Amino acid sequence: MRGYDDHTYGEAFADVYDDWYDDVSDVAATVALVRRLAGTGPVLELGVGTGRLAVPLARSGLEVHGVDASPSMLERLRGKPGGGGVHCILGDMVDDAPPGPFALVLVAYNTFFSLPTPERQRSAMVRIAERLSAGGHLVLEAFVPEDPPPHGQQVALRSMAADRVVLSVSVDDPATQRAEGHLIELTEHHGVRLRPWSIRWARPPELDAMAKAAGLDLVERWGDVTEAPFAEDSVRHVSVYRRSP
Repeated sequence: MRGYDDHTYGEAFADVYDDWYDDVSDVAATVALVRRLAGTGPVLELGVGTGRLAVPLARSGLEVHGVDASPSMLERLRGKPGGGGVHCILGDMVDDAPPGPFALVLVAYNTFFSLPTPERQRSAMVRIAERLSAGGHLVLEAFVPEDPPPHGQQVALRSMAADRVVLSVSVDDPATQRAEGHLIELTEHHGVRLRPWSIRWARPPELDAMAKAAGLDLVERWGDVTEAPFAEDSVRHVSVYRRSP
């Protein structure tokens, strides 16, 4: 998408992210899972956003670090009760992550797919492995791409209320495993707001291969953060990789 860069998504969605995406996953279950795998920590979340997960993790007693490319997202995080307990870094989640070592790295809710190319995704796996302590874990949450994936232009209604309509407009290219689009918000008093997004998706076997090449082994895969079984028809996955001791 012309004009789209690393911080575009965050700047476009920061003001509505908590309202629109607060319930995309079970926060309490995520905290319980991370605490079980991370032990005493510390923990690093890549693409920390508004701190939907990082703030509760910090409140639970863990030392939490977060990286995000969006100043607006991090401003929202810092303004939350308990947000000051998260060590925030403004920057790229591949190149600017702190050195660690970390007991666990968390990449939640499709954030890994915001990396625009397979090369950047492979580099991210290497950087994550470098920052994990021996025996440390990567927890990666993402959707399972449709089979076959959509192709071409898509237009759909996301939500509708008396004073606003949100439309989803996207273009999908299975050959490059890319999808990009806008959520277009139409309101009676504030006109039109464009909220762009862009991803490069990967299927679980491709993610496993990237992780393996970086020195990370798949140890668990569930259908969601509640550790529901992963099945052939699962639409999401939570994959846990471990760095060799």
